[in-house]
Amino acid sequence: MRAPPAENNVPYTYERPDLPAVADLEKVISHVTEELAGWRRRTLKAEGELQEAKASGGVVAGAALREARARIVDLETENQALRQRIEGAKERLRVLSSRLAFLEHHGGGNAA
Repeated sequence: MRAPPAENNVPYTYERPDLPAVADLEKVISHVTEELAGWRRRTLKAEGELQEAKASGGVVAGAALREARARIVDLETENQALRQRIEGAKERLRVLSSRLAFLEHHGGGNAA
C-alpha cells in the first residue's frame, strides 16, 4: 500500500489590515492621556493657589498681582495652544476611527 502524497505546506502569513490603524489610534490615545494628566496637574495646582488666595482674604499684593496677571496671560496662551492640539487630536481620532470602521467592514469583521 502506498502512502498518501505529501501535502505542500506553504507558510501562510496573514497580517490584519486594521493593525496600523489600531496602532495609530493607540498612539493618539496615549498622547491625549498624557495631555489630560498635565491638565489635571495644572488644575490641581491652580485650585491650591486659589484656596491660598481665599485664605488670605483674596487679596494679592502689588508685585504678586503683576506676576499673577502675567501668569494668566501665559496660561491663556497655553490654553489656546492646547485647545488647538486637542482639535487636531480629535480630527486624527475621527480619521483613524473611520479607517478602522472601514477595515472592520471590508475585512470581514476580524478587527479587535
